[in-house]
Amino acid sequence: MRVASIVLNNFKNDSRVLKTNISLQNAGYDVQVVALWEDGVEEFETVQNIPVHRMKLVSKNWSKNKLVQLIKYFEFLYRSVKEYRNNDVFHCNDLNALPVGVVIKLFFNKKAKIVYDAHEHESYRAGYSEKMQKISRWLESKLIKYADKVITVSYSIADDYEKMYNIPKPALVLNAPFYKKVEKKNIFREKFNIPKDDIIFLYQGGLGKHRGILEFANIVKNKKSMSYVVMGYGELEEKIQELAKNSQNIYFHKAVSPDILLNYTSSADIGVCIEEPICKSWDYALPNKLFEYMLSGIPVIVGGLSEMINFVQKQDIGFILKNIYNTESSYKELEKISKEYQNKLVNIEKKAHLFSWQVQEKVLISLYKDLDNVKSF
Repeated sequence: MRVASIVLNNFKNDSRVLKTNISLQNAGYDVQVVALWEDGVEEFETVQNIPVHRMKLVSKNWSKNKLVQLIKYFEFLYRSVKEYRNNDVFHCNDLNALPVGVVIKLFFNKKAKIVYDAHEHESYRAGYSEKMQKISRWLESKLIKYADKVITVSYSIADDYEKMYNIPKPALVLNAPFYKKVEKKNIFREKFNIPKDDIIFLYQGGLGKHRGILEFANIVKNKKSMSYVVMGYGELEEKIQELAKNSQNIYFHKAVSPDILLNYTSSADIGVCIEEPICKSWDYALPNKLFEYMLSGIPVIVGGLSEMINFVQKQDIGFILKNIYNTESSYKELEKISKEYQNKLVNIEKKAHLFSWQVQEKVLISLYKDLDNVKSF
């Protein structure tokens, strides 16, 4: 079966789409990623043996006016129909890719199958206005009926989609990394000359607002026996670098490539993942770094997001920091956690393989095999 994996980004750092296509290819499917071209990336290339076509749109450099953006979308849609309509399966990553599969199925290839892979709670994304939420829910409610299979990334999103759209509960494929044995490293301690007895707290990922990065720094700043490493890139990068210069125990490390990331992660003692619930999509999220911490053999501290709190409590792999804005009470909690975190290590090692991509891909492949039993539209 020929699978066109549609994604409306440049496919430069989309680990989920890459893992999905690697798994499908290994299972014998003929995969092709269809993405968007932009300056600095190749139009055609092979990424880890996965063929990628980034479409060069004529309208690429036109105005960012909303109407013009719609024209750009229709150009992408037209090109996708023209070049890939004869594929057997359209794996639509996120809601913005779903119309491509549905248009092809309705008007050009009635035998085509659609797999809708919702990487977030699509109609409740961060930054969406109430009007945008309503539009997204309406669009998703209409289009999701044509999907032969639906995939989501967390338990709560799957439950919500089942209720909202009156569809069978979507399959759950978590954003977990490939399992591998990760040896404990000591990169941060050696690079930053961190004292041997300090507990190293690590935040890794996007350096944006509402992620609790600066709030956690305020809790531990200049506290004895605690060091805080922030690793990644984003809008808060300069602030964090400045904070690191003026603090005795806060350190900034630039983002590293995925193939060596876990060596750095394992160099910490405790991972930090205390995003704020600014929207339902975030509140229901189970992000990559949660599983990366687990695979690296370190417990995690979570805060405001309900799905992560439930997961950490159920799997017993970390701790809950209830109020990051109360620095005094949070510091006392961290002191307690610093004395107890090693009690979680044995359980984390047991659970790491259960929440690896090797386990998640079994759900994906089983879903694809079942497509043969789905009647054509």
